[in-house]
Amino acid sequence: MKFYVILIIMTCNILNATKADFSEGKKRDIPYYLVPGVGQIKNKKIVKSIILIGAELVAINYWLLNSSIYKDYDSNPDRYDLRKNRYLEKRNKYAWWIGIIYFYSMLDSIVDKHFVDFNEIMNNSIENPTTVKKENTDEK
Repeated sequence: MKFYVILIIMTCNILNATKADFSEGKKRDIPYYLVPGVGQIKNKKIVKSIILIGAELVAINYWLLNSSIYKDYDSNPDRYDLRKNRYLEKRNKYAWWIGIIYFYSMLDSIVDKHFVDFNEIMNNSIENPTTVKKENTDEK
């Protein structure tokens, strides 16, 4: 439970630090960026989303596996190949990977959201932006 509280607090701090533009009805999109891989789906990055969701699921699976082996190790130590502390180290390593993948996914989806109209902005003239916009609309 403490892990989730800390995770929520850190997520709020990161969102606040990025100064993401969630005005004008964009606040409803915030939950998409808090779930690993879902923000990438919202930004139409399906392959990246599948990779991140898969990586998160694999890390959670291995964390649960090593955690259960560590808890049950004393009942039958001959059953396992490694020493008990090695399973503790592996459990902790996958816990770190869960956090790293989560924060990478969240930050990546926020950054992708900021670059949605990047090409359009870069095509505009710095000196006379209205002229370029009129020419682009006339061509379409």
